[in-house]
Amino acid sequence: MPTRRQALTHAATVASLMAAAGVWPGAALAQAGAYPKAAFETRSMDEALKVLGHARPVASAEVQLSAPDIAENGALVQLGLSTALPGVKRLMLLIEKNPNILAAVFDLTEAIEPSLSTRVKMSESSNVYGVAVLADGRVLFARKDVRVTLGGCGF
Repeated sequence: MPTRRQALTHAATVASLMAAAGVWPGAALAQAGAYPKAAFETRSMDEALKVLGHARPVASAEVQLSAPDIAENGALVQLGLSTALPGVKRLMLLIEKNPNILAAVFDLTEAIEPSLSTRVKMSESSNVYGVAVLADGRVLFARKDVRVTLGGCGF
């Protein structure tokens, strides 16, 4: 079993090698003002997509949304969204019965695999939508009903 000092030395060496090789992970930064504030204040999916400049979405089996069937605590609900489709420009999570339907927006490039996992708050049982916006203008979604036993928004 290595000592604490040896473990820290090894970790520093690995970090230095990763940085020198250019494989050090970059920071994910939220950009203030990157999306219209009105998008996060909308009450319906159509309204949110309109504010963001997207067409009405079409259901697709090529978009996978992972969510629990029952969330014990609405303050912490784990969601995942992914697709194998090429040319994904944006992934969004929308929660139908939350006070504000738009929960998260992620802009992607070709260098990023269109797969994400995050935690959100849900005020009550609701349909959750995972939306993928493609470079060709298509807007696809997957839907899942999530039952919440203890609401977490506190609104």
